[in-house]
Amino acid sequence: MSDQVNNAGDTVLVTGAAMGIGRGVAEVLTAEGKNLVLFDKDGEALEATAKALGGKHAIKVGSVTDLSDCEAAVQLAVDRFGGLGGVSHNAGIQTYGDAVTTTPELWAKTLDVNLTGGFYVAKAAMPELRRNKGAIVLTASVQGMAAQKGALAYVVSKHGLIGLVTGMAMDEAANGVRVLGVAPGSVETPMLRWAINLDPNPKALDDEIDAMHPIGRRGQPREIGEVIAFLLSDKASFMTGETVRVDGGMLARIPGAPRKADQ
Repeated sequence: MSDQVNNAGDTVLVTGAAMGIGRGVAEVLTAEGKNLVLFDKDGEALEATAKALGGKHAIKVGSVTDLSDCEAAVQLAVDRFGGLGGVSHNAGIQTYGDAVTTTPELWAKTLDVNLTGGFYVAKAAMPELRRNKGAIVLTASVQGMAAQKGALAYVVSKHGLIGLVTGMAMDEAANGVRVLGVAPGSVETPMLRWAINLDPNPKALDDEIDAMHPIGRRGQPREIGEVIAFLLSDKASFMTGETVRVDGGMLARIPGAPRKADQ
């Protein structure tokens, strides 16, 4: 598309849009008729996603770790659609290691992508969100509220992202901008599939992951997308500063509790 559409409130920037939760968000918002700026570092996958989605969209290939790329994505929304009214930030990486095995380079990379990336996207978008009384939703993780072993940098980065939600919500409430987060449990994404395939017994781990959720299965990207779309909408107009668990009941379960009431 090349013609500007002056409808900033119906324009959403989606990071990590090429696959996984970001693509799920884009699918839901496309079905709602939103104008989208699809932002991802994987240009080939982003093009494929855009082609599959159809709808009204613009593409920005770049990294959330580069503030100038984030600013360019926001400017693209302004140039193409007349402004920006919402942001769904989903870009992130999974890393593993404890305090001994996590190298300084891995620590820096994880926080750079998962936490600083969220800050850069918010920093770039905030002037437009203030102008249009918009909303931003950051995708964190249940590991921003709890932790698994051996993923120290990832856990810290997601805890930080929830702190970013809370802090920005307080700063931006007077400006009419709502700031929210989601904390998914395990979701069927390429990142989860990569992590599962690191295990010597992927099939057993697959089964274990489903069993971790009282609902009996992992989530799907569009299920997270539906929640994010709600949080971005006026239906969530009295919500800010909250990070919503979308985890199939994972963190609600008492460890060791029987699975059946009669046990």
